[in-house]
Amino acid sequence: MVSKRQDYISWDEYFMGIAKLAALRSKDPGTQVGACIVGEDNKILSIGYNGFPRGCSDDEFPWAREAERELDTKYMYVTHAELNAILNFSGGSLQGAKLYVTLFPCNECAKAIVQSGIRTLIYESDKYAHTDKFIASRMILNAAGVELIAYENSGKEINFTV
Repeated sequence: MVSKRQDYISWDEYFMGIAKLAALRSKDPGTQVGACIVGEDNKILSIGYNGFPRGCSDDEFPWAREAERELDTKYMYVTHAELNAILNFSGGSLQGAKLYVTLFPCNECAKAIVQSGIRTLIYESDKYAHTDKFIASRMILNAAGVELIAYENSGKEINFTV
């Protein structure tokens, strides 16, 4: 009898892979972030990536990280991947859902995560952990009882050729 293959990816690898794939849709020249929201039954509920709001041309708004005026930077206009995933959800409730994200969320996204009912956050990078926005984010998420899990890459190479 032939048995099943043993080298399949885990649920965490699968959903973080989806978040990474979503990040590839971002046109941000500096930081591409992807997010994937998953229900308690391991069904994908929504996906998002960082970019400008609908109707705002990514050719007319700035992509700069720094400028003399804050209005001339991307930060005034870009919607983060986590918020896009929450806003893209068209079902009923995200209560009890998991959020897989390639970059730890800022304080504004943390508020949306808590308010939406997401209970678990699995993040890959936390490169801004030392900054005020991300310290505040962690405080918000911890106070609200959101479980925070640092994604541990298994080292498996995912090849998309079939």
